[in-house]
Amino acid sequence: MTLGVTLSSTSRQLPVDTTVRLAREARDAGLHSAWFGQSFAYDSPSLAAIVGREVPDLHVGTSAIPVFGRHPLLVSSQAQTAQAATGGRYHLGLALGTPHLTETAFGLPYRRPIGLLREFLMALRPLLETGEADFHGELLTATTPYPAAVPGAQPPVPVLVAAMGPQALRVSGELADGILPFLAGPRALAEHIVPAVTAAAESAGRPEPRIVALVPGAVTSDAEGVRRRAAEALELYERIPSYRRALDLSGADRAADLAVLGDEETVAAEVRRYRDAGATEVVFTATDLSGEEDRRRTWKLLGELSGG
Repeated sequence: MTLGVTLSSTSRQLPVDTTVRLAREARDAGLHSAWFGQSFAYDSPSLAAIVGREVPDLHVGTSAIPVFGRHPLLVSSQAQTAQAATGGRYHLGLALGTPHLTETAFGLPYRRPIGLLREFLMALRPLLETGEADFHGELLTATTPYPAAVPGAQPPVPVLVAAMGPQALRVSGELADGILPFLAGPRALAEHIVPAVTAAAESAGRPEPRIVALVPGAVTSDAEGVRRRAAEALELYERIPSYRRALDLSGADRAADLAVLGDEETVAAEVRRYRDAGATEVVFTATDLSGEEDRRRTWKLLGELSGG
Protein backbone atom coordinates (compact mmCIF):
# COMPACT_ATOMS: atom_id res chain seq x y z
CA MET A 1 0.00 0.00 0.00
CA THR A 2 1.29 3.44 -0.91
CA LEU A 3 0.60 6.69 0.96
CA GLY A 4 0.11 10.24 -0.24
CA VAL A 5 -1.30 13.62 0.76
CA THR A 6 -3.43 16.34 -0.75
CA LEU A 7 -1.66 19.65 -1.37
CA SER A 8 -4.52 21.79 -2.61
CA SER A 9 -8.24 21.53 -2.05
CA THR A 10 -11.37 23.45 -2.94
CA SER A 11 -11.15 25.36 0.34
CA ARG A 12 -7.41 26.11 0.43
CA GLN A 13 -5.56 27.47 -2.58
CA LEU A 14 -1.80 27.87 -2.29
CA PRO A 15 0.57 29.91 -4.48
CA VAL A 16 2.16 27.70 -7.12
CA ASP A 17 5.66 28.18 -5.71
CA THR A 18 4.45 27.18 -2.24
CA THR A 19 2.76 24.11 -3.68
CA VAL A 20 5.99 23.05 -5.39
CA ARG A 21 7.92 23.56 -2.16
CA LEU A 22 5.46 21.42 -0.22
CA ALA A 23 5.58 18.76 -2.93
CA ARG A 24 9.36 18.55 -2.55
CA GLU A 25 8.89 18.22 1.19
CA ALA A 26 6.37 15.42 0.66
CA ARG A 27 8.75 13.55 -1.62
CA ASP A 28 11.67 14.02 0.75
CA ALA A 29 9.51 12.67 3.59
CA GLY A 30 9.09 9.46 1.58
CA LEU A 31 5.53 9.98 0.40
CA HIS A 32 4.47 8.39 -2.87
CA SER A 33 1.96 10.92 -4.22
CA ALA A 34 0.44 14.40 -4.00
CA TRP A 35 -3.14 15.14 -5.04
CA PHE A 36 -4.98 18.29 -6.07
CA GLY A 37 -8.66 19.11 -5.75
CA GLN A 38 -10.46 20.77 -8.66
CA SER A 39 -11.99 24.13 -7.83
CA PHE A 40 -13.12 27.21 -9.71
CA ALA A 41 -9.62 28.63 -9.25
CA TYR A 42 -6.64 26.48 -10.24
CA ASP A 43 -6.93 23.95 -13.03
CA SER A 44 -5.86 20.80 -11.21
CA PRO A 45 -4.28 18.88 -14.15
CA SER A 46 -2.16 21.94 -14.96
CA LEU A 47 -1.08 22.30 -11.35
CA ALA A 48 -0.30 18.59 -11.17
CA ALA A 49 1.76 18.84 -14.37
CA ILE A 50 3.81 21.73 -12.96
CA VAL A 51 4.42 19.97 -9.66
CA GLY A 52 5.21 16.63 -11.27
CA ARG A 53 7.65 18.30 -13.65
CA GLU A 54 9.39 20.18 -10.83
CA VAL A 55 9.48 17.29 -8.38
CA PRO A 56 10.81 14.09 -9.99
CA ASP A 57 9.71 10.74 -8.55
CA LEU A 58 6.56 12.12 -6.94
CA HIS A 59 3.30 10.85 -8.42
CA VAL A 60 0.61 13.51 -8.85
CA GLY A 61 -3.13 13.22 -9.20
CA THR A 62 -6.39 15.09 -9.61
CA SER A 63 -9.15 14.39 -7.13
CA ALA A 64 -11.43 15.03 -8.83
CA ILE A 65 -12.77 16.76 -11.96
CA PRO A 66 -16.61 16.77 -12.24
CA VAL A 67 -17.85 15.37 -15.54
CA PHE A 68 -20.62 17.97 -15.82
CA GLY A 69 -19.38 21.04 -17.68
CA ARG A 70 -16.44 19.14 -19.22
CA HIS A 71 -15.94 17.15 -22.39
CA PRO A 72 -13.85 13.97 -22.83
CA LEU A 73 -11.78 15.52 -25.63
CA LEU A 74 -10.70 18.43 -23.44
CA VAL A 75 -10.11 16.32 -20.35
CA SER A 76 -8.07 13.90 -22.45
CA SER A 77 -5.89 16.74 -23.70
CA GLN A 78 -5.31 17.98 -20.16
CA ALA A 79 -4.57 14.53 -18.80
CA GLN A 80 -2.24 13.49 -21.62
CA THR A 81 -0.34 16.76 -21.36
CA ALA A 82 0.13 16.20 -17.62
CA GLN A 83 1.22 12.62 -18.26
CA ALA A 84 3.82 13.69 -20.82
CA ALA A 85 5.08 16.50 -18.58
CA THR A 86 5.53 14.21 -15.59
CA GLY A 87 7.04 11.25 -17.39
CA GLY A 88 4.08 8.97 -16.71
CA ARG A 89 3.32 9.93 -13.09
CA TYR A 90 -0.12 11.53 -13.50
CA HIS A 91 -3.40 10.04 -12.25
CA LEU A 92 -6.75 11.42 -13.42
CA GLY A 93 -9.66 11.53 -11.01
CA LEU A 94 -13.24 12.16 -12.15
CA ALA A 95 -16.36 12.89 -10.12
CA LEU A 96 -20.09 13.33 -10.56
CA GLY A 97 -20.12 16.65 -8.72
CA THR A 98 -23.25 17.91 -6.98
CA PRO A 99 -26.57 19.29 -8.28
CA HIS A 100 -26.05 22.61 -6.51
CA LEU A 101 -22.63 23.39 -7.99
CA THR A 102 -23.49 22.02 -11.43
CA GLU A 103 -26.69 23.99 -11.80
CA THR A 104 -25.44 27.15 -10.09
CA ALA A 105 -22.03 27.41 -11.77
CA PHE A 106 -22.67 25.98 -15.23
CA GLY A 107 -26.40 26.48 -15.64
CA LEU A 108 -26.67 22.81 -16.56
CA PRO A 109 -29.41 20.50 -15.32
CA TYR A 110 -28.05 17.75 -13.10
CA ARG A 111 -29.74 14.93 -14.97
CA ARG A 112 -28.74 11.31 -15.52
CA PRO A 113 -25.37 11.61 -13.75
CA ILE A 114 -24.65 7.87 -13.92
CA GLY A 115 -25.49 7.77 -17.62
CA LEU A 116 -23.18 10.73 -18.25
CA LEU A 117 -20.38 9.12 -16.24
CA ARG A 118 -20.69 5.92 -18.26
CA GLU A 119 -20.61 7.72 -21.62
CA PHE A 120 -17.80 10.02 -20.47
CA LEU A 121 -15.64 7.02 -19.57
CA MET A 122 -16.54 5.16 -22.77
CA ALA A 123 -15.39 8.14 -24.84
CA LEU A 124 -12.38 8.99 -22.69
CA ARG A 125 -10.69 5.59 -22.48
CA PRO A 126 -9.87 5.22 -26.20
CA LEU A 127 -8.69 8.83 -26.29
CA LEU A 128 -6.19 8.15 -23.53
CA GLU A 129 -5.13 4.80 -24.98
CA THR A 130 -4.98 5.55 -28.72
CA GLY A 131 -5.60 9.28 -29.19
CA GLU A 132 -8.73 8.51 -31.18
CA ALA A 133 -12.45 8.35 -30.48
CA ASP A 134 -15.63 7.76 -32.42
CA PHE A 135 -18.28 7.78 -29.74
CA HIS A 136 -21.93 8.72 -30.29
CA GLY A 137 -24.02 8.38 -27.17
CA GLU A 138 -27.31 9.71 -25.90
CA LEU A 139 -25.69 12.40 -23.78
CA LEU A 140 -22.45 13.26 -25.56
CA THR A 141 -20.49 12.82 -28.77
CA ALA A 142 -16.71 12.57 -29.04
CA THR A 143 -14.94 12.12 -32.36
CA THR A 144 -11.43 12.95 -33.52
CA PRO A 145 -11.23 14.52 -36.99
CA TYR A 146 -7.55 15.07 -36.13
CA PRO A 147 -5.26 12.86 -34.02
CA ALA A 148 -5.56 13.57 -30.29
CA ALA A 149 -2.55 11.66 -28.96
CA VAL A 150 0.10 13.65 -27.05
CA PRO A 151 3.71 12.51 -27.63
CA GLY A 152 5.22 11.05 -24.49
CA ALA A 153 1.89 10.48 -22.72
CA GLN A 154 2.73 6.92 -21.77
CA PRO A 155 1.64 4.70 -20.20
CA PRO A 156 -2.02 5.59 -20.75
CA VAL A 157 -3.29 7.83 -17.96
CA PRO A 158 -4.99 5.80 -15.22
CA VAL A 159 -8.57 6.92 -14.57
CA LEU A 160 -10.11 6.86 -11.10
CA VAL A 161 -13.64 7.87 -10.11
CA ALA A 162 -14.81 9.41 -6.84
CA ALA A 163 -17.47 6.72 -6.60
CA MET A 164 -19.20 5.41 -3.47
CA GLY A 165 -22.82 4.67 -4.47
CA PRO A 166 -23.85 1.32 -6.00
CA GLN A 167 -24.44 2.58 -9.54
CA ALA A 168 -21.29 4.70 -9.69
CA LEU A 169 -19.27 1.79 -8.30
CA ARG A 170 -20.64 -0.52 -10.99
CA VAL A 171 -19.73 1.88 -13.80
CA SER A 172 -16.31 2.55 -12.29
CA GLY A 173 -15.54 -1.15 -11.95
CA GLU A 174 -16.50 -1.76 -15.57
CA LEU A 175 -14.76 1.21 -17.17
CA ALA A 176 -12.23 2.85 -14.82
CA ASP A 177 -8.99 1.75 -13.17
CA GLY A 178 -10.17 2.38 -9.65
CA ILE A 179 -12.00 4.66 -7.25
CA LEU A 180 -11.32 7.62 -4.95
CA PRO A 181 -13.66 7.23 -1.96
CA PHE A 182 -13.65 10.09 0.57
CA LEU A 183 -15.20 9.91 4.05
CA ALA A 184 -15.79 6.19 3.66
CA GLY A 185 -14.46 4.43 6.74
CA PRO A 186 -12.99 0.93 6.94
CA ARG A 187 -16.38 -0.67 7.57
CA ALA A 188 -17.96 0.94 4.51
CA LEU A 189 -14.97 0.00 2.38
CA ALA A 190 -14.74 -3.61 3.51
CA GLU A 191 -18.45 -4.44 3.56
CA HIS A 192 -19.86 -2.38 0.69
CA ILE A 193 -17.55 -0.34 -1.51
CA VAL A 194 -14.60 -2.64 -2.24
CA PRO A 195 -16.75 -5.75 -2.90
CA ALA A 196 -19.07 -3.83 -5.26
CA VAL A 197 -16.39 -2.25 -7.43
CA THR A 198 -14.28 -5.41 -7.44
CA ALA A 199 -17.21 -7.56 -8.55
CA ALA A 200 -18.02 -5.11 -11.36
CA ALA A 201 -14.43 -5.13 -12.58
CA GLU A 202 -14.29 -8.92 -12.49
CA SER A 203 -17.54 -9.22 -14.45
CA ALA A 204 -16.16 -6.84 -17.08
CA GLY A 205 -12.91 -8.78 -17.35
CA ARG A 206 -10.88 -5.88 -16.01
CA PRO A 207 -7.97 -6.00 -13.54
CA GLU A 208 -8.63 -5.67 -9.83
CA PRO A 209 -9.39 -1.97 -9.24
CA ARG A 210 -7.26 0.44 -7.28
CA ILE A 211 -8.89 1.71 -4.08
CA VAL A 212 -7.40 5.12 -3.28
CA ALA A 213 -8.99 6.08 0.04
CA LEU A 214 -8.90 9.78 0.91
CA VAL A 215 -8.84 10.18 4.68
CA PRO A 216 -8.80 13.40 6.74
CA GLY A 217 -6.20 13.08 9.46
CA ALA A 218 -3.17 14.31 11.31
CA VAL A 219 -0.71 13.30 13.99
CA THR A 220 -1.45 15.65 16.87
CA SER A 221 -1.32 15.99 20.63
CA ASP A 222 -4.66 17.81 20.61
CA ALA A 223 -6.99 15.29 18.98
CA GLU A 224 -10.19 16.68 20.47
CA GLY A 225 -9.39 20.27 19.57
CA VAL A 226 -8.50 19.32 16.01
CA ARG A 227 -11.64 17.19 15.73
CA ARG A 228 -13.72 20.24 16.58
CA ARG A 229 -12.04 22.14 13.74
CA ALA A 230 -12.53 19.15 11.45
CA ALA A 231 -16.23 19.07 12.32
CA GLU A 232 -16.59 22.62 11.07
CA ALA A 233 -14.51 22.03 7.93
CA LEU A 234 -16.29 18.80 6.96
CA GLU A 235 -19.85 19.59 7.98
CA LEU A 236 -20.99 20.43 4.46
CA TYR A 237 -20.39 16.83 3.31
CA GLU A 238 -23.00 15.58 5.75
CA ARG A 239 -25.71 17.19 3.61
CA ILE A 240 -24.60 15.56 0.33
CA PRO A 241 -26.48 12.27 -0.16
CA SER A 242 -23.55 10.17 -1.43
CA TYR A 243 -21.36 11.21 1.49
CA ARG A 244 -24.21 10.83 3.97
CA ARG A 245 -24.71 7.26 2.81
CA ALA A 246 -20.98 6.51 3.15
CA LEU A 247 -20.95 7.99 6.65
CA ASP A 248 -23.93 5.85 7.66
CA LEU A 249 -22.31 2.71 6.24
CA SER A 250 -19.17 3.60 8.18
CA GLY A 251 -21.11 3.88 11.44
CA ALA A 252 -20.33 7.60 11.73
CA ASP A 253 -22.79 10.29 12.81
CA ARG A 254 -20.55 13.20 11.81
CA ALA A 255 -17.94 13.47 9.07
CA ALA A 256 -15.36 14.43 11.69
CA ASP A 257 -15.89 11.06 13.35
CA LEU A 258 -13.85 9.59 10.49
CA ALA A 259 -10.95 11.99 10.92
CA VAL A 260 -7.85 10.01 11.95
CA LEU A 261 -6.34 12.00 14.80
CA GLY A 262 -3.93 11.17 17.58
CA ASP A 263 -0.33 10.19 18.19
CA GLU A 264 1.84 8.23 15.79
CA GLU A 265 0.74 4.86 17.11
CA THR A 266 -2.95 5.75 16.80
CA VAL A 267 -2.64 7.07 13.25
CA ALA A 268 -0.50 4.12 12.11
CA ALA A 269 -3.09 1.69 13.46
CA GLU A 270 -5.86 3.46 11.55
CA VAL A 271 -3.85 3.39 8.33
CA ARG A 272 -3.54 -0.37 8.78
CA ARG A 273 -7.31 -0.62 9.24
CA TYR A 274 -7.84 1.03 5.84
CA ARG A 275 -5.31 -1.35 4.30
CA ASP A 276 -7.06 -4.34 5.84
CA ALA A 277 -10.41 -3.02 4.54
CA GLY A 278 -9.13 -3.17 0.96
CA ALA A 279 -7.49 0.20 0.33
CA THR A 280 -4.55 -0.15 -2.04
CA GLU A 281 -3.52 3.46 -1.42
CA VAL A 282 -4.31 5.95 1.35
CA VAL A 283 -4.16 9.70 0.78
CA PHE A 284 -4.36 11.92 3.85
CA THR A 285 -6.26 15.19 3.50
CA ALA A 286 -6.42 18.22 5.79
CA THR A 287 -3.04 17.39 7.33
CA ASP A 288 -2.52 21.11 7.98
CA LEU A 289 -5.68 21.45 10.06
CA SER A 290 -3.72 21.59 13.31
CA GLY A 291 -0.77 23.69 12.14
CA GLU A 292 2.60 23.27 10.50
CA GLU A 293 4.28 21.32 13.29
CA ASP A 294 1.60 18.64 13.23
CA ARG A 295 1.61 18.58 9.43
CA ARG A 296 5.33 17.84 9.36
CA ARG A 297 4.86 15.25 12.08
CA THR A 298 2.10 13.63 10.02
CA TRP A 299 4.09 13.57 6.80
CA LYS A 300 7.09 12.08 8.62
CA LEU A 301 4.97 9.21 9.91
CA LEU A 302 3.29 8.60 6.55
CA GLY A 303 6.67 8.55 4.84
CA GLU A 304 7.91 5.99 7.34
CA LEU A 305 4.85 3.85 6.82
CA SER A 306 5.46 4.08 3.06
CA GLY A 307 8.98 2.77 3.57
CA GLY A 308 10.49 6.09 2.55
